[in-house]
Amino acid sequence: MNTNVFFLGIGGIGMSALARWFRANGHVVSGYDKTRTPLTDALTAEGITIHYDDAVENIPAAVRENPADTLVVLTPAIPKDHREWAWLREQGYDIRKRSQVLGVLTEGRPTIAVAGTHGKTTTSSMVAHLLHHAGVPCAAFLGGISVNLGSNLLLPAAEASNETAAGQIPVVVEADEYDRSFLTLFPTVAIVTSTDADHLDIYGDAETLLESFRQFVGQIQPGGTLIINHTADASVAAAAPADVRVLRYSLNPEQGPELYAANITAEGHLFHFDMHGPPSDASALASAELTANSSPLTAKNMELAVPGFHNVENMLAAACVARLYGLSDEQLRAAVAAYRGVKRRFEFVVTAGSPEQPKVYVDDYAHHPREIEAFLQSLRALYPGRRLRVVFQPHLYSRTRDFAAGFAESLSLADEVVLLDIYPAREQPLPGVTSELILSQITAPVKSLQTKDEILQNAETNPNFDVLATVGAGDIDQLVPQLKNILNIRWLND
Repeated sequence: MNTNVFFLGIGGIGMSALARWFRANGHVVSGYDKTRTPLTDALTAEGITIHYDDAVENIPAAVRENPADTLVVLTPAIPKDHREWAWLREQGYDIRKRSQVLGVLTEGRPTIAVAGTHGKTTTSSMVAHLLHHAGVPCAAFLGGISVNLGSNLLLPAAEASNETAAGQIPVVVEADEYDRSFLTLFPTVAIVTSTDADHLDIYGDAETLLESFRQFVGQIQPGGTLIINHTADASVAAAAPADVRVLRYSLNPEQGPELYAANITAEGHLFHFDMHGPPSDASALASAELTANSSPLTAKNMELAVPGFHNVENMLAAACVARLYGLSDEQLRAAVAAYRGVKRRFEFVVTAGSPEQPKVYVDDYAHHPREIEAFLQSLRALYPGRRLRVVFQPHLYSRTRDFAAGFAESLSLADEVVLLDIYPAREQPLPGVTSELILSQITAPVKSLQTKDEILQNAETNPNFDVLATVGAGDIDQLVPQLKNILNIRWLND
């Protein structure tokens, strides 16, 4: 494999995991990104050279002078007029998308692929954590920073030192439907958390998106397993090959799933529940083959420290995979209790007040209407009767255009909604598409469109809330440390 690996868009969460993998495996890694962030600073501290100005002369000499010994990894977020990308194309470099590289790295290895238009980052991090906590050797490429791992990459020692052994170690990957990226994967076990319409800028309509999911499910290895949310379109489960076992999961046993949770209760930040399911298969750790095992998936008195009914549901799917790889009830119970989540997924930033009158600030990455609905419903369950202010930053013009009514409906669960302008990411503005499309349809008692500076000022001067939530996938996270400071001072002095 190439000595040099150069990343265009190295600061992306998926790209950075690959960069870390290549560096851990002895390659010389470097890259470009548009913006310096805490994640790029972490990569630099790990020994990876990064530059932020788009200029060919900034590409490291070792890359410029050795095209035959260099792999270039590209993120779809890089604009088509990028000068470095154009030069690398002209010079004939081997340029591959992140998804293509992930497909190569997982080829021939037992792969646990977690797909879905929402929920896949949390669920894949849960799978990796459960296996790792129980001592099952595994690798993982995650779409977020696992709090337990402190990274978006899990790399067992054997992965770096023994390629033969590493080829038998299961790899957990987030299977991204954007740009049909997940079609480079051929998993042994696949989870599908949701098939709600999204990325219609790529697919055009919901049916075309579903066809992509059907293709992905059709690529599950013979004798493999599909674990699929009960809300997913029925045609996706039906597309699984005949020799693939299909297990549906849900929080409601009345919906007829093979895997479900019961006796769910919320106590503070903790969710307690029992898990029930059919007899599961066990996987020999050194083989991709799944063999029969009569042990049922039934584990009582589970305790999850990451709140949210949707997270209980995500944990059902992850725990099913853990049982496939041999975890006992005791191992599973201990691993679930030790799980601490993913950065910016239901992340508690400030907690104050008394148990009777709590004051809470929570940050979440939700950027789809159904994600926001699940998040806010869980907040309401945790803090009934408390006044909820939500600050939301829409992500992408196309997503705002396609789902404005859905965003408005889910956000209306709050007492007060504050919207930021749309975060464009890779897109150019669309005529007539602004945050006002959402704002005009929100039915919450109080709603407004504000700048980041106004949001900070109002957090200081307008204390009319008990629970604050910042929500979105853009750069709204830049507000988090400043809001944390403001609320720590205000609430702790109350």
